[in-house]
Amino acid sequence: MTVGIVLVSHSAKLAEGLAELAAQMAPDVRIVPAGGLPDDGGIGTDYDEVVAATQRADSGDGVVLLYDLGSAQMTAELAVESLAGPSAAVVVDAPLVEGAVAAAVAAQGGADRKAVGEAAASAGFAPDLELAEPAGEGLVEKEFTLTNDVGLHARPAAVLVRSLAAFEAEVSVRLGEQEADAHSVLALMSLGARHGDRIVVRASGPQAGEAVAKVAELVETNFGE
Repeated sequence: MTVGIVLVSHSAKLAEGLAELAAQMAPDVRIVPAGGLPDDGGIGTDYDEVVAATQRADSGDGVVLLYDLGSAQMTAELAVESLAGPSAAVVVDAPLVEGAVAAAVAAQGGADRKAVGEAAASAGFAPDLELAEPAGEGLVEKEFTLTNDVGLHARPAAVLVRSLAAFEAEVSVRLGEQEADAHSVLALMSLGARHGDRIVVRASGPQAGEAVAKVAELVETNFGE
């Protein structure tokens, strides 16, 4: 089971499109759109639809609800309050698009509801591309050339983040003078690494070697593309 995600928007098309995008990076996560008015699909939010979406999204590990505008927040909060177990769901203040992507990747990696919510909320901050030098035991560094067609765009970045979650290691990716936390899909995407670019992966910690080896495997297989 994974934490579910509900996208509350005034626009059905916006919610559905974003759910489709996030699902590309988190295929095992229930991401349910709840947008527009029920009768004509007009602009607005519907309390009953958000309640039903929250119930559909919950597989047992809880639900994180994200919203686009102020009245959508109110609808989401009322829906959570009406649930039989409101503590199983939480409304998070986060940018809808970036928050949905970050939350989906965190949920796919097995994070609990609190961590998924924090991932969404932190998406509102600019990624730190000037990291401190990795320190600690087992420092490993290796250079790779990206051979997949699109480099570290959304889906490969999400694959990398999910894969590294299994290792006890701090990992960063450097492109030129910029360096990003390899556990943040938004930070990796902000590097703008493209086909043919040379990146440097640095890891420290008890499983640093295994983490870098996993990156090598992903690069060699073009991130499954």
